[in-house]
Amino acid sequence: MAQALAQHPDFRVLRRLVPHSDYGPLTAQATQRVIVLDTETTGLDSKNEKIIELAMLSVLVDSATGLPVGPVTIYESFEYPGKPIPAQITEITGIDDSMVQGQRIDDAAVIALVEQADLIVAHNAGFDRPFVEARFAVFAGKAWACSFMGIDWKKEGSGSAKLEFLASERGWFYDAHRAQVDCHALLQVLALPLADGQTGLSRLLAGVGQTRYKLRATGAPFEAKDKLKARGYRWDGEGRVWWCSLPSDEGLDAECAWLRAEVYGQRSARVQLEAMNSRVQFSSRSGQLSERTL
Repeated sequence: MAQALAQHPDFRVLRRLVPHSDYGPLTAQATQRVIVLDTETTGLDSKNEKIIELAMLSVLVDSATGLPVGPVTIYESFEYPGKPIPAQITEITGIDDSMVQGQRIDDAAVIALVEQADLIVAHNAGFDRPFVEARFAVFAGKAWACSFMGIDWKKEGSGSAKLEFLASERGWFYDAHRAQVDCHALLQVLALPLADGQTGLSRLLAGVGQTRYKLRATGAPFEAKDKLKARGYRWDGEGRVWWCSLPSDEGLDAECAWLRAEVYGQRSARVQLEAMNSRVQFSSRSGQLSERTL
């Protein structure tokens, strides 16, 4: 029945995602080790909330093809956060107090795995990185990439950058919001080719040496707020400034030109830049600050 439906133009068939424990013979001449990581936590604020589940998949990636090769090393553990898990977190993740009671992440195992990695990938690295860095200092010295922000999924033809949606577009469904299966889903999505033929893993590895910029549109006129919001800028209530994240020097130049024309009305203006390499970006640590005249 599933095969018949799949061949019919009016139907799409989703199949349960099957985790891969081995991606085949290791024949590549050059490889890089990538860790795909996900956390479940008691809340959103890394300064006040705690990890309750950590999962990591460590796998070699063929530098020539961008494909995973060889066995996948899997680490997953619960951790007692020192306080009750909020009901809304249990509703989302299915993790309750009884599952984490007396549990602790193995520090030595995590450190040993992370020390071998060339790149850490998370689908929302801006969320996961501050949490794991607060718990394990070893993560601060590693290059990170975000598969949510590091790939323009809209440009790739996807209707959403959410991981469940990306998996669904590729014919898979899975029980989301549990750390290990989220990691497996992300790894399999990133192992597939993008529009230019390279895999998502290749795209993220190629970006390791690039600088990402946080551009703050300081002094932007109030009447420009709708344009900025439509452009994808976010409002920093504490700093009272609109800001956006840019993945390259070329993107920065283009954005500055847009700001001058569409926001500042061709008037001279100074914006603030924060330059972040892959060892700082998506962390709670600051990058190098400077100003730029438009």
